[in-house]
Amino acid sequence: MLGITVTPLTLHIGAEISDVDLSKPMSPDTIAEIRAAFLKWKVVFFRDQNLNHAQHVDMARAFGEPTIGHAVFGHVDGYPEVYSVAKTRTANQFHDQKMVTTWTGWHADITAAINPPMASILRGVTIPPYGGDTLWTNLAAAYNGLSETMRGIVDGLRGIHVFGSNEGVKTTDKYDDTLERRRMISEHPLVTVHPETGEKVLYVSPTYVKSIAGLKPRESQKILEMLWEHSVRPEYTLRFKWNEGDIAFWDNRATVHLAPTDIFESDEDRQLYRITLVGETPVGVDGRPSMSLEGEPILSAREELARNAAE
Repeated sequence: MLGITVTPLTLHIGAEISDVDLSKPMSPDTIAEIRAAFLKWKVVFFRDQNLNHAQHVDMARAFGEPTIGHAVFGHVDGYPEVYSVAKTRTANQFHDQKMVTTWTGWHADITAAINPPMASILRGVTIPPYGGDTLWTNLAAAYNGLSETMRGIVDGLRGIHVFGSNEGVKTTDKYDDTLERRRMISEHPLVTVHPETGEKVLYVSPTYVKSIAGLKPRESQKILEMLWEHSVRPEYTLRFKWNEGDIAFWDNRATVHLAPTDIFESDEDRQLYRITLVGETPVGVDGRPSMSLEGEPILSAREELARNAAE
């Protein structure tokens, strides 16, 4: 039996996978082939799959244990593993107040947790005829693109990741209360070692990294801005045009992604659904793991529901 077909999309990141039906159980060989492509290309895409929520959950379970839909913003009714990525979702309410820079909006999912999700699987359902694309960048390639001197500097630094309102953005009391109920702050290495590939990864998530531990505020700001700008250079990035039924499956340990705000300038709707997979605590090049400063780990959906019921 022939295996999957992997078609790379750029030199550093992204591949389309065909000759597989994600609505049906996959063989161990197929799962292994997909995982190998996922690790190599950092984000892989499956066209025209048209999964429902249950099939989406089953597909995700082939690659790991799903988390609760979103540790802060909840989940779809009846499907605790699924999070609605809607144009009008709570997290998008204050997009027009943010200071816009080259790196604004780029992020890996929930890196403020001590164990950020290992991977994310996003499913397109309602897609505008144009606009509403998603971009990804390869943080392993970005690390390799730094000078040897700069790599030596950042190897020993650690970033403070915070899940909270952006400074200077006026939010509602309800929104702030939602964030406070699941406040998360973690100190992660600025360079992590990928647990499966051994690659060094420039672990900078602009939405969540607020400072570098041990540096003065101005020192921290200038270094972070340089690293953020470097990490989203066009040669490390990919822009994906969605169609209804498409699936994007990316390595949350080695990428950051961005949904450009052009969708808010359109009258068209955009609805996607996301599942994230339970991750582990990152480790730096010196062997030191991340450190939780505040908050609880992100557990599996089953464990999160049990913990919430007990409170």
